[in-house]
Amino acid sequence: MASLANPDDEYSGTKAVEATHRIDEVRLADWMKANVEGFEGPIRLSQFRGGQSNPTYRLDTPTRSYVLRRKPFGKLLPSAHAVDREYRVINALYKQGFPVPPTFGLCSSEEVIGAHFYVMAFVQGRIFWNQQLPSVERQERWPIYLGEIQTLAKLHNFEPASIGLGDYGRPGNYFARQVDRWTKQYRASETQPIPEMERLIEWLPRTVPKQARVSVVHGDYRLDNMVFATGGPEVVAVLDWELSTLGDPLADFTYLLLQWISSSPGRVSLYGANVSELNIPDVHQAIEIYGTATGMGAVANLDWYFAYNLFRLAGIAQGIAGRLRDGTASSARALEATERVAPMAKLAWRYAMVAGAQ
Repeated sequence: MASLANPDDEYSGTKAVEATHRIDEVRLADWMKANVEGFEGPIRLSQFRGGQSNPTYRLDTPTRSYVLRRKPFGKLLPSAHAVDREYRVINALYKQGFPVPPTFGLCSSEEVIGAHFYVMAFVQGRIFWNQQLPSVERQERWPIYLGEIQTLAKLHNFEPASIGLGDYGRPGNYFARQVDRWTKQYRASETQPIPEMERLIEWLPRTVPKQARVSVVHGDYRLDNMVFATGGPEVVAVLDWELSTLGDPLADFTYLLLQWISSSPGRVSLYGANVSELNIPDVHQAIEIYGTATGMGAVANLDWYFAYNLFRLAGIAQGIAGRLRDGTASSARALEATERVAPMAKLAWRYAMVAGAQ
C-alpha cells in the first residue's frame, strides 16, 4: 500500500481500526519479532480506508512501515480471500522485477490474530482514485495511462510455468470456470431477484469464447490498485492480488477497459469524459497500446467480454451484499456496493444483447 494522491479523498489514507476489525497487537508484535527480519516495535496500528474485501492494516514502527492483509472476519464463501495465494503470486512476480511490494512473511495459523495473514512493505507513492487525474498536470496523464496499460501487458507476457506459477490456476477454459464461480458466489449471497442476472447465468456458459492464451491475470486491475512514483508516471507497485489466477489475458484487459465504457459509482471514471482534452488515451488507443505491447495486435469483438466482466462485478458486489447482511463487511462503503448489483447486471445484459443474446 502507499500514501495516496489526494489526502482529502474519502477513500484515501488510514483511519482508526474499526471495533469489529481489531486484532491482538501483542501477539502480532511477537509474531513480527520472530518472523520479520529487522523488525523493531512497538507497532502503531491503523486501517486503510479503501477496499471492500480483505481488511488491510498499516503497521508503523520506529524504523519502517508495513502493510498487513488478513482474511475477513466471519463466515467466508468457498475459495474466497485466500491470502496465501496473494502472497505466493506477489513473491513470484517480485523475483521477476515486476512492480509489487516485497513481502516479509505469511502466517498460516489463526492463533496470532484469528485469521491467516501476510505482511508486506509499505510502498511510498501515489494512488489515483479519480481516473480523470485532476490532481496531476495535463502532460503527465498520458504517461500514467501508458504505464498502466504497458504494466498489464508485462504481466500477461510472462510464461506462468517459467516463473513458478504453472499450477496457479486450474486447466480448462478460464471464462467457463469464472462464470461458474461467480454464479455460485452470487447464489450463495443472493438477497433479491434480478432478472438480468438470471438471463446472464443462462446465456454466458453457452457462449464462452475459445481461449487462445494463458497468463497470470490480476483479476481487479485498475488505476486505484496501482502505486505510481511520487515524482513521475512510473508504476512502482501493483496491489490487491486477491482475485489473481491463471486465465485468459483478455479478461484482465477488457476489465480495465470498463473504466472507459461505464460509470463507476463512488469513483470518477472516464465514461463520458473528453479524454482528448484531458490528454488520456481513448478506448481505441488503449487497445492499440496493449495490442502492441503484448504482440497480440488488433483486439476486436469485445462485447461478450464486457458482458462477462460486468456480470462478474455484479457477482462480487453481491458477495459484499451478503457480507453486509451477515455483518462481516469490511468497509463502510459496503452498502454502496450492494446498490450497484442490479445496475451492473442490466448493463451487462445490454452488452450481451449486442453480442447476440436474445
